[in-house]
Amino acid sequence: MSVKTRFAQRFRLLTLLRASLVAGALYDLGFALLMLVAPGLPARLLHLPLPPPEASFYLWVMAVLLSMLAALYLLAAHDSRRYSGIVAVAVAGRLLGGVVLAAAALQGPDLAGLWPLAAADTAFGLAHAVLWWPIRS
Repeated sequence: MSVKTRFAQRFRLLTLLRASLVAGALYDLGFALLMLVAPGLPARLLHLPLPPPEASFYLWVMAVLLSMLAALYLLAAHDSRRYSGIVAVAVAGRLLGGVVLAAAALQGPDLAGLWPLAAADTAFGLAHAVLWWPIRS
């Protein structure tokens, strides 16, 4: 493979990795925003129970954490070499998130709405891994 071809392939993978990180950030920010302003909407769409009103602060904490995660994703998308540790954590975290959400969905039919979230986390984790692994050094 020529140097020119190899450079073009690395550039293409880097561009796709950055796009997947931005998509992950937007996904997390979207859920964070919904948890703050309209928590009933994702609960209705995914047929998931909401915590009781006196425990709604858990949604607020999750929204803050998702927002922080999205900000880190955007840093990694901006400079993937400098923030490669964030990309590695994103891969591991998304894949582990997919496993945990799937395990939770198996707990009962009232949690079946977690399957799309498990699939999304797994898809993001696999996309980040496939696009980052060949260009990580």
